[in-house]
Order: sequence, then C-alpha cells, then structure tokens
Amino acid sequence: MIPKDIEDLIKRDIVPEVLKKPLSASTYQDFFAALLYAEDSYIEKWSSFALENVSMELHSATIYQKSGGNKHSKASEKMDDKTFAVFKVDSLSNTRPFLLSRDFVFAKRVGKESKPFQGVIYRVVKSTSILVEFGEEFHSQHDSTCRYNISFSFNRVCLKRAHQAIAAASASLIGKFLFPNSFSQHPMLNSEYYNLYERNLNLDEKSAVHRILNIRGPPPFLVKGPLCATFNSNSESISKQLSRTGLVVKEAVLQTYRRHPQSKILVCAPINSTCDVLTRSLKINIPASDIFRANAAFREIEGVPIDILPSCLYKRDTECFSCPSLHELREFRVIFSTFTSSYRLYNAGISAGHFSHIFLVDASSATEPETLVALANFADDSTTVIVTGAPGNRSSTVRSDIARQKGLRISYFERLYKLSCKLSPFKNDDRMFVAQLKDRSL
Repeated sequence: MIPKDIEDLIKRDIVPEVLKKPLSASTYQDFFAALLYAEDSYIEKWSSFALENVSMELHSATIYQKSGGNKHSKASEKMDDKTFAVFKVDSLSNTRPFLLSRDFVFAKRVGKESKPFQGVIYRVVKSTSILVEFGEEFHSQHDSTCRYNISFSFNRVCLKRAHQAIAAASASLIGKFLFPNSFSQHPMLNSEYYNLYERNLNLDEKSAVHRILNIRGPPPFLVKGPLCATFNSNSESISKQLSRTGLVVKEAVLQTYRRHPQSKILVCAPINSTCDVLTRSLKINIPASDIFRANAAFREIEGVPIDILPSCLYKRDTECFSCPSLHELREFRVIFSTFTSSYRLYNAGISAGHFSHIFLVDASSATEPETLVALANFADDSTTVIVTGAPGNRSSTVRSDIARQKGLRISYFERLYKLSCKLSPFKNDDRMFVAQLKDRSL
C-alpha cells in the first residue's frame, strides 16, 4: 500500500519531500521507496482508463516470432498455431497508459451482456500496436465486425520485487556496495596470468579480466563498455554474438569457474536475450550439470533457444518454468537469470553469501531497484560483484513522470561511476575499480 501522505502528494503531481533531498546512505531506502510509490500511483491513476468501440485484427504469431528462437521444438509449433488480437492505441503518451508486456487486457464486446474476455499483452510494437493473447473463448466468437470496450490491469510483479529488494538492503550493503568509499578497497591478489579461452582479447580486455580475478569482496568493480550482446543473427559462431564486454564477462566467468572450484557464480542481466547468449557461450566450456538457466514462470517457451532448454526446468503439465529443489540449486556452479527473476532463487531459499561472485551485466539498462533484486538478496561482505554497463544507456520501462524526473531511470551503474564525493573509489576512473573497454565495431 502507498503511504497516504505520499499518495496524496503524487496524485497532485507534487514531489514528496524525500525526493527533493540529495540521495544519500541515510535516505536511500525512503528515496527509492518513494520513486517506486510514484510508479504504483501511476498504475492506480490509469486503472480506470478505457478504450471504446475498438476493432481488432487477428495476426498469425509467426509474423512476430523472434529470430534465433526455439524454431524446431514442439513449443515453436505451438507458437506457429497462435493468433494474436491486435489493436491500435494513440502514440501520445499523455493520452493513454504506458503499456508493457504481461500487462492484462479486458475486452468487452459492444452490444453484448457477456463478461469481458481477459488477455495478456504479448508485445507492444512501435508504441502503437498492442499484441494480445486471448483464450479460445474469445476467438470462437470474434469476427471482423466485432467492436470492443477495452480496459487494462497492470503487471505489478516487477514493482513488488523492487519494493522487496529496497526493503532488504542492509546497512552493510548500503555502506559497502551502494555508497562505497576508497577505504573499502579490494584485497588484491597478485595471481599469475593464465591461458585464455578467448584469444581475441586486446590488452585492455585482458587487463579487465585479470583485475576481476584478483579482487575479493566489496566495493563493486565497474566495467564500462558496450552492452553485452550484439545479436548478429547471421553470425556463425557464439563469440560474434558477444560484444567486447560480453567476451570479458565470458572469460572472467570461465576463469573464475576453473581457478576457484568452490566458487558459485550468479550472472544477471535485464533481459532474457542477453542471459541466453551468455548461457549459450559458456555451455561450450562448462559442463551442463553445473549450469542452470532460471526463467520467469510464464516466459514464452518458444522464445528460449533450443540449445538452452536443457539448462532450464520447464514443467509440461503446468506449462511454466520452475526452479529445482533448494539442494539442487545449491549444487549449480553457474546460474543465469534476469534481475527480476533472480527473486525466484531467493524465494526457493538461496541466501546472501551463497554466491561468491555476482555479475550484474548491462546494469545501465535497468533501474537501480531492479538491479538490487539480485544484489540485496544475495550479496554479503565477502561477495565479489562486477557491474557492467554502457554510459548513456538507461532503462526504458519507467512509467511515472515524477519517477523519471527524479532519477528512477538512473541505473546503479550510472550512479556509481558518477559518484562525485571525494572518497568515491570510482572517481577519475581509478583503474583499481574501473575498467574501460572500447567498442571495436565502431
């Protein structure tokens, strides 16, 4: 529930007092809670929004199938049989709600006294075309002359996870990972150089891998470079699908896995496609028995590459992804997940300190509370955390104007590298705490 005093202010477009103060360790939880309440309030504001007398077209799902997906599986055949109901919305954001995948749509047929048909938004195309999955009951009565009155209900799962993560941020996490200073320096290990798996790394990239392997515990280590995956659909090898940052992450994970047999590694990214390309690239050198790819329960199975499915747990009876038992989860050496879906590991019983290394990949593309779902639930004083991102890159999923204006789009990655306090370890791009990579494709 949104606190009444904050709710009243946000409803009148008045910025809560905590958001007028500079973000600090002492205001951190209240500050981000208020930003998330602004998002909650936005959802409440648009909960009564409706469209009237709307026509819908039926499109085959194959038109929208992603390249590189699971094209030869039974799930793909099931996708081929699917049909989306498609309708248009105004392109002006102030005239309609900001809609995202997995939001709900309710379509009541004009002139009929039947209950509304419930569907789920599969995708929003070019901000104006809404693709909706409805059940058979909808399709059995629909024809091109039908008109509908449409209302929406918004998916709050990501917000719930973000609220939980902010509340879970301990004083130790805030001091050592969220507002670190140069006195909390990494204990550096001067290990020897090693044989590389990826022989195409340049000197800066090799140096970044070497420094990642030689740190233990907080503060986080930043890697500034291009986003992790390039998604070249015509590529003939895995490495071509990874950017220079992706190759550094791949090499650092492999070297950590090989050199530290007791290590447990969590690799998180904002979106599934990045997790998938990293999983695929690392399966080449890491035994399948040591890898688990965690997914949101209702991720579309046809979007999962066929070579990655064996690393997932999909329950055919319920048609959803699941997690294995806590005992099995603890045995995996490397686990991949989106930031938000990593909550499923926490919910299954994985506790802070279980993972020796956490890679927060492409953190610049996520909001800070989203990144904290992994960081706050799994990092302790001994966890080594690597944060990668691209300067100038930000999240595109913040709905509320107040939240956008007051910093919810500023990522954990961006906030750290822009920390201006005198004791910031990241000031002046200190090479002990920051690696800078160039995009060699430019």
